[in-house]
This record gives sequence, structure tokens and C-alpha cells, in this order.
Amino acid sequence: MSEACGGPGDGHEEGRDRRDVPWFVVGCGDDEQDMGQMEAGMKNEMFREEDMEDYEDESPPERQIVVGICAMMKKSKSKPMTEILERLCKFDYIDMVIFPEEVILEEPVEKWPLCDCLISFHSKGFPLDKAVEYAKLRNPLLLNDLNMQYFIQDRREVYRILQEEGIELPRYAVLNRDPDHPEECNLVEAEDHVEVNGEVFPKPFVEKPVCAEDHNVYIYYPTSAGGGSQRLFRKIGSRSSVYSPETNVRKTGSYIYEEFMPTDGTDVKVYTVGPDYAHAEARKSPALDGKVERDSEGKEIRYPVMLTAMEKLVARKVCLAFKQTVCGFDLLRANGHSFVCDVNGFSFVKNSMKYYDDCAKVLGNMVMRELAPQFHIPWSIPMEAEDIPIVPTTSGTMMELRCVIAIIRHGDRTPKQKMKMEVRHPLFFELFEKHGGYKSGKLKLKKPKQLQEVLDIARLLLAELGQHNDCEIEEKKSKLEQLKTVLEMYGHFSGINRKVQLTYLRNGQPKASSEEEDCKKDGPSLLLVLKWGGELTPAGRVQAEELGRAFRCMYPGGQGDYAGFPGCGLLRLHSTYRHDLKIYASDEGRVQMTAAAFAKGLLALEGELTPILVQMVKSANMNGLLDSDSDSLTDCQQKVKARLHEIMQRGQEFTEDDYRKLAPSGSPSLVNSMKVIQDPVKTCDKVYALIQSLNSQIRKRLEDPKSADLQLYHSETLELMLQRWSKLERDFRMKNGRYDISKIPDIYDCVKYDSQHNASLGLEDTLELFRLSRALADIVIPQEYGISRAEKLDIAQAYCVPLMKKIQLDLQRTHEDEAVNKLHPLYSRGVMSPGRHVRTRLYFTSESHVHSLLSVFRYGGLLDEEKDQQWKQAMDYLSAVSELNYMTQVVIMLYEDNNKDPSSEERFHVELHFSPGVKGCDDEENVPLGFGFRPASSENQDKKPNQGSLEDLSQDQLDQAPPLSEPINIRRSPMIRNRKTGSMEVLSETPPTQTSKGSTTYRLFPSGSRQSPEIKPASGLELFSMPPVKRFSVSFARHPTNGFEGCSMVPSIYPLETLHNSLSLKQVDEFLNKVCESSSEAHAKTMKALSSLFDSQSQTSLYSPQQPLSSSGSETSLRPPGPPQWHGSIPSSAVSSAGPSSPVTESSGQNFSFSE
Repeated sequence: MSEACGGPGDGHEEGRDRRDVPWFVVGCGDDEQDMGQMEAGMKNEMFREEDMEDYEDESPPERQIVVGICAMMKKSKSKPMTEILERLCKFDYIDMVIFPEEVILEEPVEKWPLCDCLISFHSKGFPLDKAVEYAKLRNPLLLNDLNMQYFIQDRREVYRILQEEGIELPRYAVLNRDPDHPEECNLVEAEDHVEVNGEVFPKPFVEKPVCAEDHNVYIYYPTSAGGGSQRLFRKIGSRSSVYSPETNVRKTGSYIYEEFMPTDGTDVKVYTVGPDYAHAEARKSPALDGKVERDSEGKEIRYPVMLTAMEKLVARKVCLAFKQTVCGFDLLRANGHSFVCDVNGFSFVKNSMKYYDDCAKVLGNMVMRELAPQFHIPWSIPMEAEDIPIVPTTSGTMMELRCVIAIIRHGDRTPKQKMKMEVRHPLFFELFEKHGGYKSGKLKLKKPKQLQEVLDIARLLLAELGQHNDCEIEEKKSKLEQLKTVLEMYGHFSGINRKVQLTYLRNGQPKASSEEEDCKKDGPSLLLVLKWGGELTPAGRVQAEELGRAFRCMYPGGQGDYAGFPGCGLLRLHSTYRHDLKIYASDEGRVQMTAAAFAKGLLALEGELTPILVQMVKSANMNGLLDSDSDSLTDCQQKVKARLHEIMQRGQEFTEDDYRKLAPSGSPSLVNSMKVIQDPVKTCDKVYALIQSLNSQIRKRLEDPKSADLQLYHSETLELMLQRWSKLERDFRMKNGRYDISKIPDIYDCVKYDSQHNASLGLEDTLELFRLSRALADIVIPQEYGISRAEKLDIAQAYCVPLMKKIQLDLQRTHEDEAVNKLHPLYSRGVMSPGRHVRTRLYFTSESHVHSLLSVFRYGGLLDEEKDQQWKQAMDYLSAVSELNYMTQVVIMLYEDNNKDPSSEERFHVELHFSPGVKGCDDEENVPLGFGFRPASSENQDKKPNQGSLEDLSQDQLDQAPPLSEPINIRRSPMIRNRKTGSMEVLSETPPTQTSKGSTTYRLFPSGSRQSPEIKPASGLELFSMPPVKRFSVSFARHPTNGFEGCSMVPSIYPLETLHNSLSLKQVDEFLNKVCESSSEAHAKTMKALSSLFDSQSQTSLYSPQQPLSSSGSETSLRPPGPPQWHGSIPSSAVSSAGPSSPVTESSGQNFSFSE
């Protein structure tokens, strides 16, 4: 753009009168010739010839309005400013003058150019005082008030003004420090919270410097999530924050402390132009992993989003309260509310042509409306047709993915260990009372401070015991020593490693045998259970992250910057706010870390897991959604365990009768294990002998100075390994010589861990121990969840009814709801279907929930095996799977066919997929094969989707992934169709080799394409016709292991297998209703107990402070809904996603309500 200078005095006045084209000046200086050139330039640029002729015929205008731009050069010459000024020049009566920086900095205000309207704003180095003086002198119309800009530089003032306006902001407190006496201030710092002026802020909380120009904002994380802090700063290259292990707050300077808002990893930036216009963009939160997402041109990736009516009102209030016509501020969307956390004053959107047009239009009209009357300019506000939002229409038989629900077991962990002891010392009772144990009779201690108290008591008692020697105390002594050793492990407490549970026993522990009766005391005691181990290993983190990465491939492909990356469709959906993602995890550390690692892979994040955990993972405890209190087994489970123990302790080979009793369903995996075992007691004898031999081998290694301080996997020592195994040796064989069957899973757990991670020790016979304990475990573990069908269903319902209800809600709520963050269709260039919304709900949990959920699907009567061939094959496949290993997945996908009548049953289509998780050590030999992952119909391949379809795949440029390095086996199969099914078929990474109407399946990373002996495909009938789709199994050999120790041993994960791909939503909904209702009578009493918990607390997000639920209709009770309406509106049982993510109960019994 050409520039010129107009003289400050006379030239200026005269220029205003005779100017007949818009002018655009950089003030000061007398060179009229430049001015002429500039006019010519402006004419050519701004007007076509004929416009000029018309223009010159008119009578010359009375007077031009001069708009002055007074700001630092970096701002006044920026691209957005230039774009907007160019457009403002097109107003007939407006001229622009830009104040040169040297004039602003060096000249007195009397010499500054004259103007009628001033756009002036503070940035680094700008003399705001002079601008205020100029405004007093010349009295121009101010678009952005100058005095308010002093307030905007102080976060305390910003928060005060926001509060006075009644705008929601996070709970906060201000800590003012006197720089001369920094120690005199009201700050009390504890391990997991700070207290500022008497107000407590539990971690995670945010610490912001009071000066708004200082961008060093810190977020502190709780020890339970791994501690440390995230340090945010002004973007440097591609980083906007970095994780630091520092856990203590800053000790100098004044700060605002505020509660951390769990926003699912995105920030919304809002830009107002006057009170009635606001443009909003989402970007990745800088706190998440600190990496700035940039596009191919190096610009930060942001996506325009729709503001809700409430948010538009907030934008209006902010604009008016701070008297800034052009104003930027930050919104945090959390728990169904929108909080303002920062007001930045003057700022423009970058790279949005639509915004530049709108902004110039609004500003120009504003200036004209204010100044045209006094300049006698004939002008009326142009009325414009409202912008019509684009509604994508659909045609063609494409089905659209609407919802993905996955229930996933946590990743590889260290062996779980526990020790029980009865305690009666008054110190333990005091501790129990102090932490409120008497309320429920139970107490869980996990926090570092609490564990420290238990350790102190143990040390004290051991010191006392040192002086006495007594038979009863001796037994105690070894247990107390173990308690002390375990609590002292690692040298520090991290909440994720250990926990102590205390249970009140009114009459002491039941007597085990007659000889113990004499030395037992009467009266109440506490049962202390110490649990440790069971943490996610580095291998487990890699597994979860890899699975997250592979999971992306289930979503429709992406275009533009993401093209050519497998699974980029999801990243694009997510970053454009069209992906409504929520991740839930039970409250166990390993489950939460698995969820965080999975999110890291799924969303392509970088860096530490702590910030991801705090922002992305919601804790679903308090409602039995994903946690199960393993100590409170149902009656049915107690009976089943007793029966199991009785059968497994008979000293004879299994008889026909035993086969009937133990495996009434005739499941191949059980029968095979029973054949391996033959005589359970003899097998237990062998296992016991092998454990003894293992322990003596480890002792020998310990005596050998060369190997004594050998470091094992995950920083375990031989000493600790010996403790682990000798405890199992002690516990497995009881005093009466019988075996404790409940220890079998623990033995299998330990040997599985050591044969995978510590194979380098070369201990003899570990593989034999692995083989035998696995066969025992394959019977004991699944059968603990019920032996007969009825028991399996009964126990499963006890575990997972809350989860089933939540899944039912997730499926019903897919029909659009208002409160979801939506992409703004008008601004989203390059996004082909702004209307598409995919909901993803991921539930991370432990083995018990996965077993129960599968039992419900298998035995709850979803389909009739006799009538449905596909289901029969799926059931055969499941009964051949012996173990639900780490990372087992159950995936439910919902598709919508937009061509079907909204009330038709065929409108929504559900698919069920399953993977048994991680491959075991010798699994390759006897693994059952399923029928591949095929979520789509082959009919679509013959028809090109119409141009109007919702996400027209033919237009997706470059949507194939790079060619794969591995060979791909293609298994052909004659297919028979039973019903027309259709679905989004964009997963296929390699073009299908299609012969006839038949269909092909890919096995990506083939795991061997033999049919397993257990499953014979029914003659001629294989699966219903499904087109080829990439099966994702995760191959670890090809991935960098992120420098984790011992990752070469990370086993790969079985690909997803389709169990059924043509269910209707109605079928699934009725099934879930039936299952939940049938359990409600049985579990009314359990629910009564649970409801008392619910009433006392409603958990929102993992680390967000407790908040009462809003009464905005965001909770809907979950009574079994009436006849559901199968049309596009929200079904009666839907819930708006405005409330916090927690279930609430209004009354005891089964009427939960969930709100998301």
C-alpha cells in the first residue's frame, strides 16, 4: 500500500474540503507529490472506471470524516489492520490517517495530525499518557476508551470490573506482596493446596501475575496426578508452555490465584466489534502440552466456533464495561458454564477475510452513525439481509458416523499386591476417627499426608515392640515391618502408588480355627488392608498411546493440512470443535494414566501425561460407573467363589460332572484349560513347587555380589522381587495344607509380568509356571464372575448397570443438542461439513467391568443365536477367547442414514466390535480368529456419493494414507446378506480389490490368517457383506519407543473384531432398558446404599472443585423412558450437555440421573 504525508496544519484542512476520493495518509511532512501518487494509487485500487465517472458527476461532498490510527508501528502496519483499513477506505466519506511512530514517541501532542475519530490502543512501549492528553486536546470520537486501557493492564482491575458486571469468572483470590517485605503476606502453602487470605485453593490451581503484560502464568497439579506445574508464556516458535517438576508457588511478586477450569483442552478467544458483533475461535489450550499447532503456512491453527446466546451476552457486557469497541477476551467452557479468564483489549482476528469485511463494515457504520449528522453528510444505515446459516443437506446412501463409545481396560501394570492385618492399637482408632471413618465404617487413605500418619504409627509400634517379646506380638511384628517397608518404598509418597483401607469390625475378625480362639481378644478392631503395586508400566503407557493413535482410524478421513496422515479425520473433527469428546476413568491411578496416555495418542499431543490427565480425563467415581468396590462382593459372587474353591480343591482328576459344573456353557477356552490341568490339586502342588524353586533361585542371586544390586524392570530390585514371590509362597499354601485358590490370579499376574519384563534374569522354569498358572487362572478368573448363565448375568448387573445406563444415554443423545460446542459454518473455509458432529465417549476401567459388560451382551438376550448366524459366530469367537488382557476394548458405533425417514427404525444403525487386548507371551499358537473389522456395507461402493452429501468423500483430496510397508492379506469370502446395512465407508486405507458383489477384508499387520480350530464357519454362511476396511492392530516394531525403558518388549494389541454390524438403535435401546430394569429390583438395596453416597457429593471433573449442579434442566432422571421416539429430535431421555459430568440421584432406588 502506498503511503504519503499530509501537512499537519493548513494542508490538512484544505485537503479535507477538496478531497473527492478517500484518502489514506501517514500524517506529518509536506510532500504533496507523494500525496498525488497516493490518490492515483487509491483510485486504481478502489474503484472501477464507471464508478469513478458516476462519482465525479455528483456534487462534491461537504466534508470528509478523518479517522486517525494512533498505535505502535508494529500494530498499525500489521496485516489485519491493513486489511481492515483498506476496506474502511471504501466508505465514501471516510479518510484514514496513520500517526507515524516517531511522531507519537517524539513530538508533543499539539503537533500530532488532526482527526475526527481516533482508534488508539496501548501495546508495549506505547505512551498511553500522551494519547490521553491528545484526546483531551482534540476531543475526537474514541472507538476504544483510553482511560480504561490503564485498567486492562492490571488483572486485579479486570477481575473487579468483570465481577461488578456479574460476568462469571473462576473463583479467585488476590495475593498482594510488598516488594520490600515479600514474606509478609497471607499465603499458606500445603502439599496439595494453597490458602490465600483464608481462601483455600486445592490443586490444580492457576497462578497469574497481576500485571496483564506478564504472560508467565503457572498451573500447579496435584500429587495424585503426578504433581509439578505447567508454565505458560508468550508463544516462542512452536511452544506456548512447558511442564516443570516444580511444585511450590512463586515467593516474590503479586499474583491472582484461581481455581483451574477443566475445559477438555481447548480455549475460546472472542473478538468483539461493538456490542452486537462477536467472532469466536477455538484453539488448543496452551496448558495441554504446550505445543502450538500450526498449519502449512506456519500460522497457529484456530477454528471459528458458534457462541451460545449466553456467551453473546457476555461479549456485549465485556465490550460495554471496558468501553472498548474492538476488544478481545478469553472464554473457558467448563462444566456447562462459560467463564471469562482474561480481557486483552484491542485485538483483531488473523486470517479471516469474512471477519475483515464484517469488522470494516461495523466500524464504518459506527463512525458514520456518530459523525455524519454533525458533518451534514447525507447517510442512512444500510439494512442488510441477515446472513443465512448454511445447512448441509444430504443425499446418496452414505451413512454418517454419529457416535463412538468404547470401554477399555487399563494397560500393562506392575503386579498388584496386598496385605491384611487386624489392628487394635488406640492410635489406629484415633486415625480412623480423625478422617471420618465412623460415618461409613470404612476409610481409604491415599494422600501422602495420610500415608505418612500410618507410617508414623507403624514406626512407633515397632519401636515399642523392640522392648517386648510375646507370641501374639511376633505375628504382628512381621506384618508391621512389612507395612513400614512398603510405605517407605520409592522414598516418597505419590498418591498413585499405594493405599491403606481401614474397615471397622464390631466384634473383631471372625475366628479362623479353634486353636486361635484362646489368644484372640474380644471387642472391636480395625481390619487394615495395605495395597501397593499395580501401577501402569512404561510399556502400558506405550500400549495406551499406540492404541489411541490407531483408534483415530475409525473416524472419517481428513483433508487439507491433515491429508495423508492415517486417522487425521479425527484430529480435524476434534480441532474444529465438531468432535464432542469426553474421557472417563475410574479413580485408580493406573486407569487414569492409561486414559491420559490414550488421549495423548488419540489427539496427537506431546509431552507429560499430568497436564493431559488433569484437563482431559474426568473421574467417574462415586457412582459405581467405573469403580467397583471389590471388598463388597454380592451374595451371588460369594457363593460362586465358594463353589469354585470347593471344586478346585478336590484331589482327583476332573470328572464329567466337574466339566458340567465348571463349564456349563461348554466354552472352548474353559474346556481346554481343564484338559491342561486334569487334577487341580496336583497342578497346584506343581505350581507351589515351582514358586519355591523360583524363590531359591532369587535368593542365590541375592547372595551373589555380582547380581545383588541388579536393577530389574521399572526400577524394581531383586529384594523387592523376592518379597513379592515369597509372600505368594506363604499365602498360597495355607496352614492346613490346602491351597488358597483366590491367590491364583496373583500368581499368574506375577509370572506374566516377570516372563515379559524380567526374562533377562534367565530364571529356570518360569515358562512352565506361566503355562500352569495361566491354565488355572483361565478357569478361576472368568468363573469368579459367575459359573452358570444366570449367575454371570446377575453378577454382571451388580457391576455395570450404571455404565449401561450411561451408554444408553450416550446413544440416545446423539441427535443434536444445543449445548455442544459447534463449528461456525460461515467462517469455516476448508471444512466440508460444518454440520457434522461426532460424539465420542471413552470409559477406562478395570477387568471386572469389562468382564461384566461382555457378560451382559452375551447372556442378556440381545439377539437369538439360533436365528442370527452372525451373532452365533460372534458368541463362538468370544467363548474361545480365554483372557481379557490389558487394553481389552468393547466398541459401540452408531451411524445415521440421513435418507431414511426420521421415524424409521433403519435411520440409526449400531455396530458392536471387540478386541481381547494385548497379545500374551505364547499366544500366536492358539489364538481364536474373529472375522475382521468391517463396519460398512458393500453396496455403497458401486455408487458415487452425490455432490450434496454431508461429507462428500470424492472431494477429499489426498485422503489415502501413505502405502503400508507390510503385506496385506486379503481373505475373500462368499457373503450372504440378510439386511441392507450401510455406513460410513471411509476407513479403507488401501483401495479395495473388488471382484463381484462379494467383498474383501483386509488384515492390516496380519496376525496369521488361519481359521482357529474352535470356530468353523457355518457352511457357506460367513459374515454379512461388508466392504474392506483397514483393521487396526498396533504393530510396535515400527514405532519409536519415546525413550521408555524396556519398551522393546511391548507386545502388540489384537485388532478389533466385529461382533455384529446390523443392529438397529431401537433393538439396542430396548435391550439396555430390559437389562437395567431387570436388575433394578434385584439391586434396590445396593442402590439405597449408593444413593446416600450420591446425595453427599456430586463429583464434577477429576480435579475440578465441587460445584452444585445448575438447575438449568441439565439433569434428567433416568427412569426407564417411555416409548422412545425414533426421529431426529432429542429423545425424551436426553440431557443437555450443560451440566457437570456427574451422576446425581434424586431419591434412593434406581432413579439415577446422569448429566454430562
